[in-house]
Amino acid sequence: MTDEQLLRYSRHILLDALGIEGQQKILDAHALVVGAGGLGSPAALYLATAGVGRLTLVDDDTVDLTNLQRQILHTEARVGMAKAESGRQALAAINPAVDVVPLQKRLAGDELDTLVASADVVLDCTDNFATRHAINRACVHHRKPLVSGAAIRFDGQISVYDLAHDDAPCYHCLFPEAEDVEETRCAVMGVFAPLTGIVGSSQAAEALKLLAGIGESLSGRLLMLDALSMTWRNVRFRRDPACAVCGPNSAVRSGEYLRRPAAHPADAAPVCRTTRTAPAN
Repeated sequence: MTDEQLLRYSRHILLDALGIEGQQKILDAHALVVGAGGLGSPAALYLATAGVGRLTLVDDDTVDLTNLQRQILHTEARVGMAKAESGRQALAAINPAVDVVPLQKRLAGDELDTLVASADVVLDCTDNFATRHAINRACVHHRKPLVSGAAIRFDGQISVYDLAHDDAPCYHCLFPEAEDVEETRCAVMGVFAPLTGIVGSSQAAEALKLLAGIGESLSGRLLMLDALSMTWRNVRFRRDPACAVCGPNSAVRSGEYLRRPAAHPADAAPVCRTTRTAPAN
């Protein structure tokens, strides 16, 4: 670590649980952030300020004026620019030492699988079920920790799915893909601006803990926030032994899922997850 790095990250290094060793792990890490919107903005900013060595930022959308109420990576001057590139410029301004790789595309199939395989942690900051489940399948296959967040109206939620532990649940255990669920569009229902900051920042915190190997993650727990009353609920859940994704005989573990037809693009329309009650212990 250089003298400049020792100074820049000195407040991390002073933390007994983190120290030089933990900060070095962060500097050597590769984080994949899928989504550069309300959640991806604060998540990516805190990962960059913390010194994550490589940050791949993926989003297929462009900056719109309606985004600026909550998507703090972007500015009015960059309306119309690809969100991934706008995010790269914002992150470079705050920490030019971070290698930011912007990708303006919707990840799927082999390309998603390859990116997940190369990452040390994956942050799902997307807004639709199809992409969320695709990311989860790739993370399960490669046993990569997944930090997933969601926000709609005044309701937020966050959890970690870390298949490094054999008994850990995956996203599909909690929200089965085949289940009949309601998806709500942000444009129709709205979202409280600071809520996305709270959830996205919490995703960054969980990701940094995983990278540094410190603390206890949210694996097996779902945190749900009602920002209108500013109350948190902590719901515990277990792995589903019959899960079609992380179960012992699933096609995901064997990699067979990559040879299945991709979901129709219409299935991945931009939506926000609504908060649902999770099964408790």
